[in-house]
Amino acid sequence: MEAVIAVLALLFVLFVVLGAYATVKVVGAAKRSADRHLTQARRTVEDHTLKVKSFAQTGPAGELAQLRLTLRTSMRATQDALEAGAAEDQSLKESLGLFERLSAHGHELDAELRRLESEPDRGTLGKRLPGLRERTHRIARSADSLRWAARDRARHFADDDLDSLSTQIDMETGALRHWTTTGQQPASASASVPPSASASSSPRRLPEAPAEDAPAADPARPAITPPGPRPTYPWQKKPRPESTT
Repeated sequence: MEAVIAVLALLFVLFVVLGAYATVKVVGAAKRSADRHLTQARRTVEDHTLKVKSFAQTGPAGELAQLRLTLRTSMRATQDALEAGAAEDQSLKESLGLFERLSAHGHELDAELRRLESEPDRGTLGKRLPGLRERTHRIARSADSLRWAARDRARHFADDDLDSLSTQIDMETGALRHWTTTGQQPASASASVPPSASASSSPRRLPEAPAEDAPAADPARPAITPPGPRPTYPWQKKPRPESTT
C-alpha cells in the first residue's frame, strides 16, 4: 500500500512539474510574440512619422527625416532578405556577419540623426548635413549591395534548377513518345496499291456446283445451330415487359 501511495505521489509531482514547464514555455512564447508585434507596431509608427516629417517640414529638419527613413528602409529590407536566404543557403552566414557589423554603424548614425532633429542651431545643422548625407548613402549602398547579391544568388540557383528540370522533362517526354523515335518499316509495294485495284486484278472464282452424290440433309435437324442468348452488360437497361392487353 505504501508503494502505491509513493508511486501516485511521484506521478502527481511529475505532472505538476510538466504542467509548470509547459506554462512557462507558453508564457515565454506569448511574451516573445507580444514583444515582436509591439516592436513592429512601433517601427511602423516611426516610419509613418518620418514620412510625414519629410514632406511637411522643410530645410534641415525635413532632410534629416528623409535620411532616417532611407537608412531604416534599406537596412530592414536587407536584414529580412539575408535572414530568409540564410535558412536555405549556408553561404549567407558570412553575409549576415558583415551585415551585423554594418548595422552597428547604421544604429549609430540613426541615433545621431534622431538627436539632431531637436537641434535648435539650424546653421550648424546645415553645415553637418553633407557629411550626414554621405554617411547615410554609404551605409544604404552597402546594405543594398548585400541584398541584391543575395537575391541574384538565389535567382541563379533557381535558374540552374529550372534548366535541369527542363532537361529531365524533355527526356521524360521523349521516353513517353518512344514510337516517334523508333525507325519505321518501309512500306511494301503492295501496300501502295488500293484495295479495290488488287481485288479487281485477282481472278474471280466461280461457285462450284454441288456434288450429285451428296447426302440429303435431315429435315428434322436444322442446318445452322441457332445462336445463344446475347450477353448483357451492367450498363444496359433491362427491356420493359410488353403489355399483354
